[in-house]
Formats: sequence, C-alpha cells, structure tokens
Amino acid sequence: MILLFLEYFNLYSLVNFFSYLTVRTGFALFTSFLFILIFGPLLINKISSYQSIGQPIRKDGPESHLVAKRGTPTMGGIIVLASIVISILLWVNPESYISWPVIFLLISFGLIGFIDDYTKVKNKTSDGISAKLRVTLQIIASLLFIYWITTYHAISIELLSLPFLKDIFINLGFFAVPFCLLVIVGSANAVNLTDGLDGLAIVPIMIVSATFAVICYLAGNIIFSEYLYINYLPGAGELTVLCAAIIGSALGFLWYNAPPAMVFMGDTGSLSLGATLGGTSVLIKQEIVLAIVGGIFVAEALSVILQVGSFKLTKKRIFLMAPLHHHFEKMGIPESKIVIRFWIVAMILALIGLATLKIR
Repeated sequence: MILLFLEYFNLYSLVNFFSYLTVRTGFALFTSFLFILIFGPLLINKISSYQSIGQPIRKDGPESHLVAKRGTPTMGGIIVLASIVISILLWVNPESYISWPVIFLLISFGLIGFIDDYTKVKNKTSDGISAKLRVTLQIIASLLFIYWITTYHAISIELLSLPFLKDIFINLGFFAVPFCLLVIVGSANAVNLTDGLDGLAIVPIMIVSATFAVICYLAGNIIFSEYLYINYLPGAGELTVLCAAIIGSALGFLWYNAPPAMVFMGDTGSLSLGATLGGTSVLIKQEIVLAIVGGIFVAEALSVILQVGSFKLTKKRIFLMAPLHHHFEKMGIPESKIVIRFWIVAMILALIGLATLKIR
C-alpha cells in the first residue's frame, strides 16, 4: 500500500527507497511492534470488558494455574492478527501475489481460533468447539491454500527437500496433499499445545519466524538459492516481510504476555501463527527444516500423542502430565525456569536449522 501511495503522488525517489526488500522488512517489524505497544492496553481493556471470567482454566491442569491464571483475559491473538495484517498491507509489495495465500491461512485459522475462544468464554468452560469440527475447518482452509498455490501459482508440492543433502528430493506423489495438510494443521495445533505458560509459545514463534525470514530471503534470490541449493521461488522474498511482521507482533505481544501475563494469546493467535509458519514452509519446500527449528512445538505435540496413545493401550501414562511443559511443572520446576529453558532450546534448534542451509 505504501508503494502504491508513493507512486500515486509521483514520489519516485521514495519509491526507489521503499522498493528495497530489506527496508520494507525492517519497517514491517517496527510497524507491528509499535501497533501493539501503542494500542495494546486499549485493546486488552476492550477484550477484558467482554470477558467477565477471563480465560477458563482446564480443571485437570496444574494446581498453580487454577489461582494464578484464572481471570486473565484471552483472545489476545486478535491484537496479534490486527498488527500483522496492518503491517503486511502497508509494506508487502501488492504486485507480489505469493504472499496472499499465506495471509489467507493467517486470517482463516485466526477465525477458527476465535470461534473456539469465544465458545470457551461464552460457555465459561475450557472446552471450545468440538475437536472434530475444529480440525475439519482447519483441513478445509488448508485445502483451499493448497489449491490456491498449486493452481494459480503453479507451485509443485510433490517434491520434499531433505536438509543437509543437495539435489536430493523425495517424490511424495499422491501423498503430497496429505503431507502438506499434516504440516499446516500439525504446525497450527502444535503451537496451540505449546501456548500453556506465560511467554512460552510466543518467543519460539519469534525465533522460528526470524529463521524463516532468512530462508525466505535466500529462496527468493536466484544467486543465493543456487549457491545454497535451496529451492528457488520467485517472489519468496516478500514472505520475509510477512515473517518480520510476525516477529514485531510477537515482540509487542511479549510486552504484555511476559510473566505475569496481562493477556493470553488464545487459539486465535496460536492456531493462526502456527498455520502461517506451516504454510510458509510448504511454499519454500522447507517442511523438515520447520520441524527442526520448531522442535519445541514438535516435542509438545508428540508428548500429547504419546500420552494419549499410552493411556489408551496400557492404561499407563508416560508423563506426569501432557503437554510436556506441564510434566516439568509437576516435577516442581518453576514456571519461569521452564519457559527460559524452552527459549534456549528454541534458539539452539534455530541455529541447527540455519546450519542445514550451508551443510549441503
């Protein structure tokens, strides 16, 4: 929008300046950050006014949550989504259509999460819409995304890139669509499961977004992509602007979500951000790198799968409580220490993910 505005008023010297991808990336980050910093208190108060009981806490969760976190307003993801969308509309090149399918994922999964959050608040329970309906809506949105990128952008989703190896791909064939669904829907729900402690999910989201901002920039540059053996995607550089908007929004949200949290992100934010990262990885063919960099989210999701599977088969639990962060809480580790250690692991995984680009 900024570029169109400047062109309309014939401000071509500024058009040249803002045409640089790095410039718009920086402005996208600061725009989303400042939006939350300035309007955060107003929006949090507005959200609180509609939620007399705040976030419903799961009754089978850690005892400390029943008192410490009860009453904290949820659906803070609305603030996150608003800041990202505004930043993207301002700074993404409108002629780069590769960004719009990802923006569609961001908004559609945000709406699904909002419906779930609203149901919880309205019914004053920790249970939102049914899991079957939630996953069905997620699959529909993901299928529309896949149809969009394969039909209108001619993007091949059949080949799976392997990290650490160059010029070696796995042809998924008929399993391509189910695999992409697994990446997008799995990423969305893995982030959602991780969002259980103050600041626990938002910093890894920031770290993964920063990593993918670098990868998207490289994937959109034919010289860098050929040198690093990354799948070249014309226009992928604009996804860097989107990732930067997520980083800025995450920084701003952390300002209010740091312990003790003034607001929770809720499904509105966690589902939308997770799906956006999953969709981005599908576009640039770095799905396995996403699993490495987002290893925290993978571990949290696997802990739930293993816990449920073990209990159904053997009536025994592997963990004291799932997801994984609750297991550590049950062990008596303070919440702040769990969160910071998860952040450290997320940063190490990001470095490993970036190393896959060079070791090929």
